[in-house]
Amino acid sequence: MHIAEKEIEVRYAETDQMGVVYHANYLAWLEVGRAEFVKDLGLSYVDMEAAGIISPIVSVEMKYKRPTKYGDVVRVRTRIHKLSSLGVTYAQEVVNQADEVCLTAIIVTICVNKESFKPISFRRLFPEWFARYEEAYQKEEA
Repeated sequence: MHIAEKEIEVRYAETDQMGVVYHANYLAWLEVGRAEFVKDLGLSYVDMEAAGIISPIVSVEMKYKRPTKYGDVVRVRTRIHKLSSLGVTYAQEVVNQADEVCLTAIIVTICVNKESFKPISFRRLFPEWFARYEEAYQKEEA
């Protein structure tokens, strides 16, 4: 199973008045984690966008387990939860230095034409990408 990891040090500006990371900031961290996953596969969102395809998020589910605070160092772990010809569902988590889960997330993305925003076949229009994702996903299922 391929799991991408990206380390993040919590910045003061990411915390709220309660002294913990503001909930919406986790979304930015999860995006960094997904970009790291793509990079690990030897791919680039820039290439996909240049070809006129984008991959918007259509669903987000997050569960907060433990707080993170200024100065903490966390890791965003990203793996494929589900793969279809239209897009990818990612399973992600943020863990602290003690390897305790602070947040879990399920993020659903689809591939669409950049101009029309109509769904496209990820498998048909980006076969190289799909093959790499499929390989990473099959490793997970094994």
